[in-house]
Amino acid sequence: MRRQILKTEDGSHTLYVPAIDEHYHSIHGARQESMHVFIEAGLNAHPGKELTIFEVGFGTGLNAFLTALESKRQQKKIAYYAIEKFPLREEEWKSLNTEKDTYNQESQLFTQLHNYQWEKLTNIDDKFQLQKIEGDLTDFSFQALPPIDLVYFDAFAPDKQPQLWSPEIFVAIFNHMAHGGILVTYSAKGAVRRTMQSAGFQMERIPGPPGKREMLRGRKP
Repeated sequence: MRRQILKTEDGSHTLYVPAIDEHYHSIHGARQESMHVFIEAGLNAHPGKELTIFEVGFGTGLNAFLTALESKRQQKKIAYYAIEKFPLREEEWKSLNTEKDTYNQESQLFTQLHNYQWEKLTNIDDKFQLQKIEGDLTDFSFQALPPIDLVYFDAFAPDKQPQLWSPEIFVAIFNHMAHGGILVTYSAKGAVRRTMQSAGFQMERIPGPPGKREMLRGRKP
């Protein structure tokens, strides 16, 4: 898949896929979107101090990177699983500036997340474990994972990858989530909300990141 590196409005980078006319993050700010949607509305909304997180779309590693930083800051113990069908090449992630505008220790963390072996649960530090899974969500077996407390649903938009926003996908995720679990996504489409609702989620619309009025958050009762 051919990808181009673009700078977003907050100075952080995203990737653009010309073949489907889609960006990996908001052009209004990749880092601030990730912080708003996944950290503030997801991680900070879950009261647990030990969490299993499942991310749909490892992508640039930005969500995992910010979550690892927060796990240490908040003293939350996190096992983080991320599925990705099209992993970045080394020359691509090394060109991203996600780590370059932070401290050197954080730069090393970003590099670690990308360098660690795929398909293996790895201890990043005493608070954060990561397993990157190369695969397709449409035929993924959740039985390989422990019960999920928090889902970062960060697939490409529903009109770009409709197969990943299907009722079957959300039912499979819902069934493998722990009670009280949370799913957050940048999408605010009515069709997505209704699909998640039919899968069993209690849904709410909440304020979106800069450049987007709303986003969705679902909870498993």
